[in-house]
Parts: sequence; structure tokens; C-alpha cells
Amino acid sequence: MAKKNNSFRGKDYTPFSGSPTDVARLGRGPKPGHEQTAFEDKDPVDWSRLAQTSAYKDLIHRKIRFIVPACVFFIIYYFALPILVGFAPQLMATPVWGKVNLAYLFALSQFFMAWILAGLYVAVANRLDKRAREVLDSHQNRKGGK
Repeated sequence: MAKKNNSFRGKDYTPFSGSPTDVARLGRGPKPGHEQTAFEDKDPVDWSRLAQTSAYKDLIHRKIRFIVPACVFFIIYYFALPILVGFAPQLMATPVWGKVNLAYLFALSQFFMAWILAGLYVAVANRLDKRAREVLDSHQNRKGGK
């Protein structure tokens, strides 16, 4: 019986997906910026200098101003259910509609709260991403880049 040759050296057997994030590029044009290594990046940013600018510090401050309160709120909201069930069981057992009580409604509301916070984060992150691009562009323009 002849032995099959399963050598794949030098050949690309992945189907072409047309996606810009195709990880098996193998000659399919230039890599997008987020896939480049430090040696391939032709326009590196001096991040230590950029981190010292007031625009960058303001961007980080804006980010922290949303993320920290949102995380604190979510943690308090999340742990409120077991705390209330443990310390105020009569309150949480209060029927609201048939056999549905406050504890069930509170538990269900945590799903909605997570979705709402995720939506808020996406909206804020989109604005912050635009601001980050502006900060990076102004830094590169100042240093004589793009």
C-alpha cells in the first residue's frame, strides 16, 4: 500500500474568505495595521511621549470617568440580589404577579441592566475611539508624521 504524502509545505489550503482579518494571508496583499509586527510598522508612535500630552491624559480621564462608576454601579447592583435575599427575605418574597415575586423580577432585571450598561459602554467607547484617533493624529502631525 502506497503511503500518502500529506506535506503542506509552501501551499495555502485555506479558502479565500475575502475578510480583511484573514489570518492566513500568504501573499494576499499588505497586512492591516493591527496585524503588523513592530518591525513591519513603518510609522511607529512614540507612546511614552504621547502619554505625557494633556490631550492623552484628558482622554484617559474621560475613560476612567465612565468605566469606574459603571463598574461600581454594576457590582453593587449584582450583589444587591443575594444580600437582599439573605437579609430581607420577606421583602424579596413579596408576590408581584401570581407566583412571580420581587426576587425573580430583580434577578431578571440584572440581564436588562447588563445589556443597558453594555450599550452605554459601546456608545461611550465609540466617542472615545474618535477622540483617541484625533489625539493620535494631532500627535503624529506635531512630530512631523503623516
